[in-house]
Amino acid sequence: MKKLFLAFIILTLAVFSTACSSETSGKEKTVKVKIGVSGSDNRIWDFVAEKAAKEGIEVEIISFSDYVQPNIALAEGELDANAFQTVAYFDSFIKEHKLDLVPIATTVLAPMGIYSEKYKSVDDIPEGGKIAVPNDVSNMGRALLLLEEAGLIKLTDDYDGNGSLDKIVENPKNLEIVEMVAAQTPRVLPDVAASIINNGIAVDAGFNPTKDSIFHESATATPYVNIIATRAEDKENKHLKRLAELYQEDDVAEFIEKEYKGNSIPTFIPLSDIGW
Repeated sequence: MKKLFLAFIILTLAVFSTACSSETSGKEKTVKVKIGVSGSDNRIWDFVAEKAAKEGIEVEIISFSDYVQPNIALAEGELDANAFQTVAYFDSFIKEHKLDLVPIATTVLAPMGIYSEKYKSVDDIPEGGKIAVPNDVSNMGRALLLLEEAGLIKLTDDYDGNGSLDKIVENPKNLEIVEMVAAQTPRVLPDVAASIINNGIAVDAGFNPTKDSIFHESATATPYVNIIATRAEDKENKHLKRLAELYQEDDVAEFIEKEYKGNSIPTFIPLSDIGW
């Protein structure tokens, strides 16, 4: 009887031990990934996080109020990745601050557009027409690239993206480029042939960048595509790579198109296309 009771105790302990081991093993399969973003609009990442959770990847979204700390926090190991910046900003920032960060995927393009109250196509803009552009170096540089993409001007072959009118080498319509504070670009629409308005200001002014502009940036505007970045040592991390893959699936593209109605364009292109 004692032997039978002892055998029962041993069997019970074995089953309990196996259950605990299984439970612990299950917990070990869940991996937590910290993603840094700027601002409070986390709709896309909330959607991606739900998908990732089904594969054992728990995404913690950490919001910052500026464009500096997400990269510093990533470099210092406080984050596993971040997703808030364009290629142009990223390249400039890591060079200036000497950070060993790399992009692992592209995400969205928040398109800058050409708007007009007088013309329905850039082809209709007349000789000598006035074009309003933001006067800060970064946005003006982007505006000039947009004018080139629209076929209205040609820039120097070594154009570095910094706005300067002397970088225009061809201006077949003799367009008059009028520089002004970015916030003024929607207000001058009645007075110019067209105005180039950046995404955020256009949305605040009630415009839909893809529907209301007469021309807007496309995936060819690679310096202004947003990215997911991580530390160079983690670029092959399987969980981060899987998270990037989940972001670039068709259902996420559909979610972005539906949720943002053209204010953001899903732009999933190879890293080689952005110079990496």
